[in-house]
Amino acid sequence: MSQNNNPEPTDEMRDEYNFSSGVRGKFYKEYMKGTNVILLDADVAEVFHDSETVNQALRTLITISRNQSSESR
Repeated sequence: MSQNNNPEPTDEMRDEYNFSSGVRGKFYKEYMKGTNVILLDADVAEVFHDSETVNQALRTLITISRNQSSESR
């Protein structure tokens, strides 16, 4: 019976990985503000290609919703 329960970890980095142009902490400030990651269904992602268009559409929906709710009062 072997006493070695923690074998040496294997290096899983592939030769094709290249981080030479990476920027450490590039998204740190945004991350610290708080960011939500939302996964879009494929049909929605076909229409909204980036976060800017998603945010614009949601802001429009919020405005419409607020206007309709104030009209119904």
